[in-house]
Amino acid sequence: MRLQVKGRNLEVSDSIRSYAEEKLSKLDRHLAPPTQVELELAVEKNPSISANHVAEATVWTKGPVLRARETSPDMRASIDQLVDKLERQVKRYREKRRRRPSGNVEIPEAVSVVADEAEPLIVKTKQFPVKPMSPEEAVLQLELVGHDFFVFRNGDSGEVNVVYRRRDRNYGLIEPQA
Repeated sequence: MRLQVKGRNLEVSDSIRSYAEEKLSKLDRHLAPPTQVELELAVEKNPSISANHVAEATVWTKGPVLRARETSPDMRASIDQLVDKLERQVKRYREKRRRRPSGNVEIPEAVSVVADEAEPLIVKTKQFPVKPMSPEEAVLQLELVGHDFFVFRNGDSGEVNVVYRRRDRNYGLIEPQA
């Protein structure tokens, strides 16, 4: 496992770096090589935030990309909580791979968009690689990241698609039309 430790608003000491390496090495036995882990440690400067030590990790594996973020008043505790969360994600991913979904992904008939009177603001922008995969694999990724939707490139059509979790606990697939 290749580990990269970065610091934001703090200098990462050798003791914290070795502590993080020791804790994140627990994931190595669950993941197949090559695995790359990027750990970003930060201290929030806002004095009203008591849990100001932040640990964020992104784990690139042969399968899914795993992400986690934890905060606490102590950096070592944040790292411990982060590793626990990543271990749960890895175990959930491995369990879902063993169970393989049946391939029944519900496709919505229409999606309507209603414009709001107030002008919305874009407050955050994310960039990420879009790998070709099947809708079933995208549903697995959706479950792993814990979001309500997941953007992916459909391996069959080559188009960018979106899978999302519906209120009835099923999934929807959005496919663009030219």
